[in-house]
Amino acid sequence: MGLEDSHARVISNKQLFGSLYLMELACPSVAANIMPGQFVHMEIPDLQASVLRRPFSIFDRDEDAGVVEILYQVVGAGTRAMSAWEPGMRCRMIGCVGRSWEAPFDTKRALLVGGGVGAAPLNLFCQELIDNDVDVDVILGAQTEGALVCRKRYQDACGKEPLCSTDDGSFGREGFATVLIEEALAEAERSGKPYDFAAVCGPEPLMRAASTMLLEAGVRCQVSMERRMACGVGACLSCVVETTEGRKRACVDGPIFDAEVIVW
Repeated sequence: MGLEDSHARVISNKQLFGSLYLMELACPSVAANIMPGQFVHMEIPDLQASVLRRPFSIFDRDEDAGVVEILYQVVGAGTRAMSAWEPGMRCRMIGCVGRSWEAPFDTKRALLVGGGVGAAPLNLFCQELIDNDVDVDVILGAQTEGALVCRKRYQDACGKEPLCSTDDGSFGREGFATVLIEEALAEAERSGKPYDFAAVCGPEPLMRAASTMLLEAGVRCQVSMERRMACGVGACLSCVVETTEGRKRACVDGPIFDAEVIVW
């Protein structure tokens, strides 16, 4: 499917914890065609101060019902306006944009690492891997227990509890998720079932540290490089990512990149 300007209708828009919200949207064309890791570029019709759309990853989808879910965090005027949307509100979105996650065809075991709302773009990929009989382990990091809003979704998908870390130690391991990555790699080595592939999404310092550890362990790794963007279709060059292959556009050349090409 090429880029399509679609209409969407809000079904629900719920506050999950603090600044984290989950929005359900009726948009059959996106629900039918979105690939894990791709995103939509959403219009904010009630934001008069800016005409620019906002990029959002798709957290989950129900293709039969024509419904998609967006997990978002209120960080500025656009998302603040979105948090007030009521059921029935309508907007437009360009989709489906960007490259998807792509594990090697012979992947047997994969590690997914999500920091904060970076857990959202990995959910559809997790489901795809499991459908392809891949053994998936998930590591989630957040500031506090309440912010681990994706934990049950991953637990239900994988049939096992994700490994979790929190900055304040309120749930799981206290500190950064990188300690859990180190432990997971060591366990995989001891078991004789090493990871074939890893995918990481979250704050850039986490992705940089995690991908370095994974690549040094010989695990192929991809990252999702989120950037502010204006057009979302590759024309404005506002979302460039520095790579060993030159400057790439996060919107259409990414947002998924092989970690070894990123110039951090």
